[in-house]
Amino acid sequence: MDKKDLAKLQNGSDIRGVATEGAGEAVTLTENAVYLITLAFVKFLSEKLKIDPKRMTIAVGHDSRISAPILNNAVVAALIKSEVFPIDTGLSSTPAMFMATQFDSVRADGAIMLTASHLPYQRNGMKFFTAEGGAEKEDIRKILEIASAAEEKYIHKEYEADYAPLMTMYARHLRGKIIDALGEDMPLDGMKIVIDAGNGAGGFFAYDVLIPLGAEIKGSVFLEPDGNFPNHIPNPEDKTAMAAIKKAVKNANADLGIIFDTDVDRMSAVLSNGEIINRNALIAMMSAILAKDYPRSTIVTDSVTSDELTDFLEGLGLKHHRFKRGYKNVINECKRLNESGVVSPLAIETSGHGALIENYYLDDGAYLAIKLIIAAARAKRDGKDLSSLIADLKYPLEEKEIRIKILTEDFKNYGENALKIFEQRAKESEIKIAAPSYEGVRLIFPHGFALLRMSLHDPILPLNMESRKAGGVDEILTAVKNLLNGFDKLKF
Repeated sequence: MDKKDLAKLQNGSDIRGVATEGAGEAVTLTENAVYLITLAFVKFLSEKLKIDPKRMTIAVGHDSRISAPILNNAVVAALIKSEVFPIDTGLSSTPAMFMATQFDSVRADGAIMLTASHLPYQRNGMKFFTAEGGAEKEDIRKILEIASAAEEKYIHKEYEADYAPLMTMYARHLRGKIIDALGEDMPLDGMKIVIDAGNGAGGFFAYDVLIPLGAEIKGSVFLEPDGNFPNHIPNPEDKTAMAAIKKAVKNANADLGIIFDTDVDRMSAVLSNGEIINRNALIAMMSAILAKDYPRSTIVTDSVTSDELTDFLEGLGLKHHRFKRGYKNVINECKRLNESGVVSPLAIETSGHGALIENYYLDDGAYLAIKLIIAAARAKRDGKDLSSLIADLKYPLEEKEIRIKILTEDFKNYGENALKIFEQRAKESEIKIAAPSYEGVRLIFPHGFALLRMSLHDPILPLNMESRKAGGVDEILTAVKNLLNGFDKLKF
């Protein structure tokens, strides 16, 4: 396989590609590509851990995508070829695959998750874990370099691996966290909680976590795995998806609704009053839950969070530390702060990726869900509503994102130069610039902000704007366009 073709599969700290024909796209994540990449991961892990592959155990699992069986078989084939002991966990969540390296009954040296998160059905991908956490961008680059040099070819036949009921273990682990926090064997008795799994891997949460603890899940939707995702995109940021869980909460008169993405590393929620808890509201809610246990600590978020969120966190006695977009960037910054002596219990993106220091810095939608459920159960016992935790959170009146296209092959240099000139012109115009800025340029206006930055992967300058007054976003957009005047390769 061409080295360049394999390199194109890298998507930050993941691997992503087209695995099924559809929508007029050519298949790029082939069985052979997955086979070669798995062989490379074995070599990479063997060198990293200084362990002979014959003494290694690697687990593999997948979400509900229709391409999962054939790609899972290719992974198992490569593990057998490498003389690694393979464990097949079947339908799994991404966080559970990390836990395969932690649970005593598995103790895998590494784990491979086949998923493309919320992307369309024809896509798939690979995520890699060791006991230290998920692979970094540099690790993926090295794995793909090793794969590109390989000369082996995948021979299709049925390969078998030992099965481990990982999701049973993982559900038991989550139930234990709720029981320990609430101090009862059936702590959710009397609570109505609805789940929207988006036909991904999250249905287990309703059946194996909530029901055994006494919760009523009547009214839950799309719990059965279906890799065609026939009902809505399994994405907690998607408006259609959020409308679905909001409707389910209303129809069931539920205390709480939880929605997961396909592989359950992200989540959002809906309260009993219909209030949507995602993006800034999710960050605020999780921070309010953690504030008592981590007073005066620092919450790490991505760069597009609102000024109103900053005000809310400061009202809790917490510090808001905005960093770069990308869940690994946010998590690694949280780790860095803690290692430097700055207590930071939470790294969380507006996308719904949230990682807690108490949970291995693992971005785990199910773990965030149990934190919310514990808080909801406590609030109900006290005759309160979960919404009271974020009653003081304000929201901008207007918000908008524009993805400005960069129409040149040398888009990275062009975009970085545009950002540099943009900042210089803002200073000359005496527009306030937020500092420090770890990503792009954030301009502060009397009624809002504009953040202009380079996309992590694409020839695009995303522009995020928020305003506290009607018509304010249009005013900010006009100012931004004036500051970018003359850059004829930018298309709004």
